[in-house]
Amino acid sequence: MQSGYITIPFKTESENGLSSVNGIAKFSAAGIVFEFEKKLLGIFGQGIMEMKLPISEILYIRYKRGFFRLSAKIEITPKSLSAISELPRNKGKLILKIARDDMERAQAAVEKLTKAAEEREALPPHSPVSSLFNDDDGGEETKLLKNK
Repeated sequence: MQSGYITIPFKTESENGLSSVNGIAKFSAAGIVFEFEKKLLGIFGQGIMEMKLPISEILYIRYKRGFFRLSAKIEITPKSLSAISELPRNKGKLILKIARDDMERAQAAVEKLTKAAEEREALPPHSPVSSLFNDDDGGEETKLLKNK
């Protein structure tokens, strides 16, 4: 782990199998950054793309281990489908297929993101700084202007 993020290689494909993606996902406390190459029919590449998914746009994330520990996957349900519009979706979810060698890091990445989301929810709601200076009588600024 370096620079506060965990990098996981992944593969995913569309529900109908027409497009596939190979890429890396960088998990941090702020969210996930995807760098990937999308291919149509496994042949026609569309170049390297990048997509950011902030933690505030993630509704649910889950790590699932495959049978006989041969593979795993990470299921991400976004709050909005537009948040993952660049990647193939399956029933509204983004499903990242993870190779056996990367399973432990993938599980750690999901745990890190989940912990960051829980900590974020535990913070009190913040109000704008301007609300600290609002007075019912028009505020100090108004009084100073009236004296001039």
